[in-house]
Formats: sequence, C-alpha cells, structure tokens
Amino acid sequence: MARQVLLLDVVDDPAAIARYEAWHAAGALPPAIGRSIRSAGIEAMEIYRSGTRLVMVMETAAWFDPAAKAAADAADPDVQAWETLMATVQHPVPSASPGEKWTTTARIFALDEQP
Repeated sequence: MARQVLLLDVVDDPAAIARYEAWHAAGALPPAIGRSIRSAGIEAMEIYRSGTRLVMVMETAAWFDPAAKAAADAADPDVQAWETLMATVQHPVPSASPGEKWTTTARIFALDEQP
C-alpha cells in the first residue's frame, strides 16, 4: 500500500466552505463517487482542512494508476457531475502545474528514518 498526500484550496468564503464540508460529511458522498474511488484501488481517503487549504491523504493499492483513474473519471458522467459541482468551490494551490487540480506533495521527513 502506498500513501499519497495532495493539496487543493477551497474558495475563501464561509458559505462555500460549509457547502464543501456538507458534501463530504459522513454518508453524504454519492454512492457512484465512492464506487469510483474504491474501484480504482484507493483503499482509504481522508480530507483535512486548515483555513482554505485542503489536504487529501490516500492509501492506495500497489496497482493504483492515477492515469487510469483520470481516464475512468473522464468517461464517467457521475464523476464529471461531481467534479463540476466541486469546481464551484475549489481551486488549485498556487504551486499547481497548468491543468493540475489536486497537487501532489513530496515527503521530506519521516520519524521512523530518524535515530
């Protein structure tokens, strides 16, 4: 299993933040979106927020392929509808590459690698 940590910003507006959190509350995720995530090999996913910064932590199967997930999402009308809804309250972090939504991070520290 691999861990991936990604960053995204939510619009700096209390109402937008409240909508985003409501859409991600326990039991609120549309079933088709959960199926899409799980079938791609994403075994665990959590999103944290500090101010307007979102941090997604994913645990993925060894066979997880981000490009295959992106292609499957592009062909899935339910995922596209969800992404259109999310786009109303999200925007890439300033360091994102053109066209990048969730920005990948690089691990720079691990306690278990320290004396």
